[in-house]
Amino acid sequence: MEDQDVYDRLLGSQADGETVEEKEEKSEGEVEPRASGSCAQSFSQFSTSLRAVHRIRQKYQAMKKRRLELAGLEVGGLGFGAGSLTGAPVRTSPKIFTFEGLTPSSSSLAFSSSLMQKKKKRSRRVMFPSGGGYRAPVIKEHSRARHCLFFLCTILFLQVYNAIENLDDHVLKYDLEGLEKTLRREVFGQQGAMDALLAQLRDYLSTYVHSKPLVLSLHGPSGVGKSHLGRLLAGHFRSVVGEALVLQYYVLHHCPLEEDVWRCSRALSILVSEMVLQAEEEEKIPVFIFDESEHLYPELLDVLRDLVHSKRSSEYMNAVYLFLSNHGHTHITKHLLYNSSSNFMMSASGTYGNLVKELTPLLRNTLENVHPLWAEAELLPLTLLEKSHVVECFLDEMTREGFYPDHTNIERLAGEIEYYPAVGELEYAVTGCKQVVARVNLL
Repeated sequence: MEDQDVYDRLLGSQADGETVEEKEEKSEGEVEPRASGSCAQSFSQFSTSLRAVHRIRQKYQAMKKRRLELAGLEVGGLGFGAGSLTGAPVRTSPKIFTFEGLTPSSSSLAFSSSLMQKKKKRSRRVMFPSGGGYRAPVIKEHSRARHCLFFLCTILFLQVYNAIENLDDHVLKYDLEGLEKTLRREVFGQQGAMDALLAQLRDYLSTYVHSKPLVLSLHGPSGVGKSHLGRLLAGHFRSVVGEALVLQYYVLHHCPLEEDVWRCSRALSILVSEMVLQAEEEEKIPVFIFDESEHLYPELLDVLRDLVHSKRSSEYMNAVYLFLSNHGHTHITKHLLYNSSSNFMMSASGTYGNLVKELTPLLRNTLENVHPLWAEAELLPLTLLEKSHVVECFLDEMTREGFYPDHTNIERLAGEIEYYPAVGELEYAVTGCKQVVARVNLL
């Protein structure tokens, strides 16, 4: 209805335009003697009104055509008949809309195909000419995070390397390499025990802060070199950490009378505490060597146990306690005599760990019955000395005293030493090298 009204108005305006034209023609015919200026003005008004009518008619036809196209699209998409355009749309009851049975119209297909063509045109890849000279080279961009990763790895490597160097520097202060050379040169027949001792010292002295002190207990029969080993260790550590941080304690010398045991216990506690505090100030680890510890009184062992397990401050955790005794020497002697063949293979291959595993339970039971101090100590048994080791002791002592090292004389002196009954190819000395010094002094 609105279209019809618009059309009627446009037609009316057109008719009015025609009447205006007729009236103007008549007026032109009737009134000819008017001035030329008035004729030109009436003609310009007529042309502007005609052009306006023509523009209105074109706009109306364009609007009508667009509405018809839209109506056709809606009707074709919803399945209505074409005859519904002529009259008013027939209202029916509402139906459930589904996509079943709907067929796309030609106009919708054309519209969708045009959209697809536009998308294809937009997504076309840029084609380069066949000649490789005009194509720009592809530049691979590297992530900046890779440089950061390399930088972090370098920092980590330097920190680990610096930590290792610090450990080495801390060990170098104690000159364990020099100690190893001294023990190899001065101690005979105890190569496995010396290796185990140096390994314990190297692991403990590589750092300064510890959770507990290092307690080592060396056991063996008489004459195997316990006291000699204690003197070597005391002399070495005095040269590297100072005289004030090394204690070599002989109970028969420092506390010969049993009546003075309480005074000796108090003096020992005060002395160890002072040495520990001084070592803390100098950032060093003190060494306490107790030779002939089988003669230590129970009161002295209680004081040492309290010092070893002391939780008063951290400086008591940084210390080395070394006990030398002949506790359990019977177990060591019996094991070596009754297992001479396996011991020969053990000494040839250097597997000292097997001997430690077999003797440690027996020695620990014996030592715990003596005092609980040895409950957490590292036990290192010293083996019996063979005849070849006694010969080496005579050779070393004669060289020290300035005698000519006559091998015939050395063999004769070594033969005068008492030995256990030979089992297989091994002969173990009863007193070890204990009588070597006395016999050399008789020469």
